Amino acid sequence: MKILAAADYQPALLALFDRSAAALRALLPQARVEHVGASSIPGASSKGDLDIAVIVPPEAHAQAVARLGEAGFQIKTDTLRTPALCMLLAPGDWSEGHDLALQVIASGSAFEDFLVFRDALRADPALVAAYDEVKRRHAGAGEDAYRTAKARFIESVLARSGDCL
Repeated sequence: MKILAAADYQPALLALFDRSAAALRALLPQARVEHVGASSIPGASSKGDLDIAVIVPPEAHAQAVARLGEAGFQIKTDTLRTPALCMLLAPGDWSEGHDLALQVIASGSAFEDFLVFRDALRADPALVAAYDEVKRRHAGAGEDAYRTAKARFIESVLARSGDCL
């Protein structure tokens, strides 16, 4: 897998986030839509994908997932799924040729840690550099090894703030 420098992917994904967020807010007016993942962190390297957290009231979670399914989003297989978290992949007309994933999150759940992690990296350039190093070092090790290394790093950052996934 190829890891891209921020300048090679962030401008396009920031614009795609803005368009997607507006469409998601129209589709789910009760949702809070947040840019998460590496593309939301200035200067971070990435695979060039876009992650969006769609945060809804717990009682609206299942309905939000269903509404997004009606709009063409597909449940992402081989990921954690709970009554408070569902990962979805965007259809082509939404993603504009990029990998675009939604994390539909019940507000108040532990899964709001996507925001905690993002904010920790936004506040600390040294953490961004360390995260980039983890990604570069494991990019050629296969998807499972890459995800495992990233997960360990994320857990270490969240443990600093008293949170964990």
